[in-house]
Amino acid sequence: MNPKLRLALLLVAGITLAWSAYSMYEMPLWGYRPLWLYASFWAIFNLLIIYPYAKKKSQLRFFNLSLISGALLYAGFPNSPLTFLLFIGFVPLLMIEYEIGRKQKFALWLYAYNAFVIWNIFTTFWVANTSFGPSIVAIFLNSFLMTVPFLLFYIVAPFVKSSLKYLAFIAFWICFEYIHLGWDISWPWLNLGNGLAQYPSFIQWYEYLGAFGGTLWILVLNVLAYKYWMDRSKGNIIQLLLVCFIPMLFSLFILWTYEDKGSKEVEVVVVQPNFEPHYDKFTVPDHIQAERFIRLSRSALTQNASYLVFPETSFGAYDSDNLKSNTTIKKMLSMLDEYPKTKLVTGLSTYRYLDESYKDMPTIRIDENRGNKIYYDAHNSAFQMAANDSISDIYLKSKFVPGAELFPFRDYLPFIKPLVKKLGGSVAGLTGQEERSVFMSDDGNVAPVICYESMYGAYVSGYSKKGASMIFIITNDGWWDDTPGHIQHMKFASMRAIEQRKPIARSANTGISCFIDERGFIHQKTKYNEAVAIRSNIKPNKYRTFYSVWGDIIARIAIFTSLILLLTSLVQFFKER
Repeated sequence: MNPKLRLALLLVAGITLAWSAYSMYEMPLWGYRPLWLYASFWAIFNLLIIYPYAKKKSQLRFFNLSLISGALLYAGFPNSPLTFLLFIGFVPLLMIEYEIGRKQKFALWLYAYNAFVIWNIFTTFWVANTSFGPSIVAIFLNSFLMTVPFLLFYIVAPFVKSSLKYLAFIAFWICFEYIHLGWDISWPWLNLGNGLAQYPSFIQWYEYLGAFGGTLWILVLNVLAYKYWMDRSKGNIIQLLLVCFIPMLFSLFILWTYEDKGSKEVEVVVVQPNFEPHYDKFTVPDHIQAERFIRLSRSALTQNASYLVFPETSFGAYDSDNLKSNTTIKKMLSMLDEYPKTKLVTGLSTYRYLDESYKDMPTIRIDENRGNKIYYDAHNSAFQMAANDSISDIYLKSKFVPGAELFPFRDYLPFIKPLVKKLGGSVAGLTGQEERSVFMSDDGNVAPVICYESMYGAYVSGYSKKGASMIFIITNDGWWDDTPGHIQHMKFASMRAIEQRKPIARSANTGISCFIDERGFIHQKTKYNEAVAIRSNIKPNKYRTFYSVWGDIIARIAIFTSLILLLTSLVQFFKER
């Protein structure tokens, strides 16, 4: 790179970094500014650290390949229409792995990390709009974690048969995604199978294999595309085309022959109240918010409506044991008296007073009042209500956002408690529940999925096992401002509809509320920053898909395969010593 060009790029990146940082400091809502902040910072890091290192080591080609890989992975992820780029996103990294020296682990790690940071920044920069500190962790720690399966693949490769080398890459990556679903710092947003949510027509077979089927498809296509690029043989291009198009054709066949599982239609009304969460949602008094909820509800409700759906944390924080005495809840119940057939499913922020016997509970909170200790816990809840003062069901959100709702590795990292508090999270976290709850009624059984929980296919299957016949997703996506985050979240819900073959009603505090049919197609999308109510007829059904019964089979096979490959490599390593 010409030194003058490099200096000019550094100057532009520096100015962009300063401008974005200053504007974020001055402005209440940031929108896309975190993207410019992180992108300019990482550009400077590339120009000052990675590029000089690559130049010194005569590895500029590897540096360029890492940039291309990051760009391809970003460009193939929703909301981009170029999903096919995910099928070749890893090819440049596989080229680096093949060509780089076997003792250059740091160099390979650096180039892989560079690619994954680019992918993470451009796809999930919007996390900063929720809280800046956790966004740093989400982007840079997640990128680091992504390098682990890739580096492990590089280390194991010399000790396994050449025919199994890329099987190791596929198995290790799937294991990483599976682990990322279950631990305390779970952040599965960029799991590869999610990238195919852009086109539901081509992933109808998710009802059998779930999102890990999509991950497997993408990884196999990357390996085949890489092999074709390396030797351009006719056999490899035939393999590549077959693996690319057969799943698509199978999906289209399922789509064309699919028959709705439900029979009886029920009328559902979804409300999007549109209260900006940073400054309005938790400052505007509940009685004023309730007026908008009631007005929007009445604009769409009919006497035939079976369900009315409000978003996550619509009101609160309220004592869950004394809801009927709450003024706002009384207003909601009074409105329901006008629609005796209608059940309200709403999110609430709630708490529950406990006695001293709960003092050792991990999520207990303690307040001092004139020398007396008050014990309580907090919940992100969903309730089902109906006419005649009926509050029949409650569900406590149980898949938590790390940092904001869950103190990660609480028992092992007590020294970071002050940091969690400073980042706006809770050391105690929220209280959840072990099993899913399903809201029962004669009109159908509702799976009350709260926000982040909709990212977890196997978790949502737990509702189907409990007899759910339709899914209500209640969320508050306004935390991310008007960025791709809320669009991605909405599109990912399509995968849950296909996996479970259940209709979905999605209520967001703001953008995007919608209905999703059993095929994963989205209907009546609302606009961001719009107060509106929408109505549709959906068909509940208790049909259990193969995926909802058997879960993530592909991930379990990948774990077994990874263990065998690691054991084989270890034995071979000691043989060669």
